[in-house]
Amino acid sequence: MPFAVRVEDLTMEFRLVRERNLSLKEAVVRFLRGERQKAERFLALRDISFEVAPGEALGIIGRNGSGKTTLLRLLAGVLFPTRGRIDVQGRVTTMIDLGAGFNPELSGEENIFLAGALYGFSRREMRDKLDRIVAFAELERFIQVPLKNYSAGMNARLGFALATDVDPDVLLVDEVMSVGDDSFQTRCIERMNAFREQGKTILFVSHDIGKVESFCDRAVLLDRGAAIAMGDAASVVARYRGLPG
Repeated sequence: MPFAVRVEDLTMEFRLVRERNLSLKEAVVRFLRGERQKAERFLALRDISFEVAPGEALGIIGRNGSGKTTLLRLLAGVLFPTRGRIDVQGRVTTMIDLGAGFNPELSGEENIFLAGALYGFSRREMRDKLDRIVAFAELERFIQVPLKNYSAGMNARLGFALATDVDPDVLLVDEVMSVGDDSFQTRCIERMNAFREQGKTILFVSHDIGKVESFCDRAVLLDRGAAIAMGDAASVVARYRGLPG
C-alpha cells in the first residue's frame, strides 16, 4: 500500500540542563577540569510508528507536553530524531507557526516573494500566485504595508494562504484553527478538504478534538511521548476524553 508519510520507531531525546548559567570564568575553569554541566534526560517521544496514506488526514491529539509539536517539527525536518526513521513523500509545507519566518520590516507582497524563493519557486512563478494568495488572505488593501503593522489575524491569513498555495503534497498543521475569526477558520477547513480531494496528505494537531473528529480519518493519541491509541478518529477522541484527570 502506498504511503505519503511513514514513521518507524521514532524517538526524540532532549538534555535539560538544570543548573544556573555559568560566567565565562566558571565555564573555562570547568572545561579545564573536564567537568560537564549536569543534564536531565528527557524523552519527548518514545518509539512512535505509523503510516499515513495519500489523501488521508491524520489527527494528532494529546495534552500539553505530550509531544505533538515535537512530532511535527521532526516531520518538517526542523529537528532530527535521536532514533528511528521518517519517510515523507513529496513537497512538505509546514503550518506549525503561521507567519513564522516573515520579515516584519518588509511588506506583505515582499514577504510572499521571499517565502516563495525559500520554497524553491522563481519570481515569475510567485507573481502568477500573488493575486490568488492576496485574495484568499483578504489583504488587498494592506499588501504593500510592512508586516510589523499587521495584526496577528492578518499575519495568520497571509501565512495560511501562502503555505497552501505552493502545491504541497503533505501539510503539517499545528493549531491553525486557534487563530482568526470563524470565517477564516471555515475557509481553512474548506481549503484543506480540497487538498484531500486532490490526494494531498494532512497531519493535523489541535486541542479542538471536535474538529479532529469531524475532519480527520484517523488519529493518534500521545501521552507523555508515547502513542497510547491509534485508529479511527472517533474512537481515539473517545479514548482521549476518557483519560483520567
